[in-house]
Amino acid sequence: MAESVERLQQRVEELERELAQERSRRALGGGDGGGGRARIEKMSPEVVDSNPYSRLMALKRMGIVSDYELLLFDYDKVELANMNRLFFQPHQAGLSKVQAAEHTLRNINPDVLFEVHNYNITTVENFEHFMNRISNGGLEEGKPVDLVLSCVDNFEARMTINTACNELGQTWMESGVSENAVSGHIQLIIPGESACFACAPPLVVAANIDEKTLKREGVCAASLPTTMGVVAGILVQNVLKFLLNFGTVSFYLGYNAMQDFFPTMSMKPNPQCDDRNCRKQQEEYKKKVAALPTQEVVQEEEEIIHDDNEWGIELVSEVSEEELKNSSGPIPDLPEGITVAYTVPQKQEDSVPEVTVEDSGESLEDLMAKMKNM
Repeated sequence: MAESVERLQQRVEELERELAQERSRRALGGGDGGGGRARIEKMSPEVVDSNPYSRLMALKRMGIVSDYELLLFDYDKVELANMNRLFFQPHQAGLSKVQAAEHTLRNINPDVLFEVHNYNITTVENFEHFMNRISNGGLEEGKPVDLVLSCVDNFEARMTINTACNELGQTWMESGVSENAVSGHIQLIIPGESACFACAPPLVVAANIDEKTLKREGVCAASLPTTMGVVAGILVQNVLKFLLNFGTVSFYLGYNAMQDFFPTMSMKPNPQCDDRNCRKQQEEYKKKVAALPTQEVVQEEEEIIHDDNEWGIELVSEVSEEELKNSSGPIPDLPEGITVAYTVPQKQEDSVPEVTVEDSGESLEDLMAKMKNM
């Protein structure tokens, strides 16, 4: 009985591959019967409604590349519960997620090259193939991919991607949405330069807890398409800035939907990281930085403008030269162009002589009476 089920599963997979190949063949031949379009041999900058790339001219000015390739890895199947993702469609239920994704994306844009792998990257037998495709699956045969994107929902898969990228020195971006569905984050990881996923792992990883023991049967983490859409948009925007070299590429950017809060930061790698390849990449990065030529920073002194300036403002002392000469007390030693604001007038030598009044012997009352009679 078990063998019969296994043979049926193999047959289903064969039929799925044949269906994908047939759709691919029709797309290359000018249509796939599903509302798709023919491939465009050369991207045109012409701004017309019939040009699918006419709205991407802003990216073209930034140096958009003409060729694209997507390598997709996943082992899960599409379920009706996945319809909230706004990507899968009900008729795709039962298909592997990578095949369903390829069908949808190929219908939208047959100019992109797709390569799908329906397997679990965390298993020993699949890990080597996964690493091989990262290091040799670029647009040029035998060249590594430009960037790895992690959109997985478990720590085991993240640690697997982290291990592979640390060993290969491959830059990647990690993303995730919290189980309460109202927050998420993206993170750029450059081996040796920034913290890897193992440098500051979540508690579930640091404590070596089996994730399967944390999940209750029949209970699934909440999943809001709005939160996932925001995080996905931030991730893709960061990807464009990284690949096209414009703007500021965030090393870590969070999103809290409850408060509309977007925290950002960057983390240095942990010298005591448990991943030995991370420690190795750190040493390689230090050597690379040390080999860079040192640049001397020459700070030019800014010219100080006084009397003649662009605003027509004159700086005038409140103390005249004559007043300064006649001032009393020591004059402080001040820098050129600075004078004292106030001075103490010097005591005049040619003062009015004092008048001496002789004592007449009269009382104050007698003097007052004389003044009245005058």
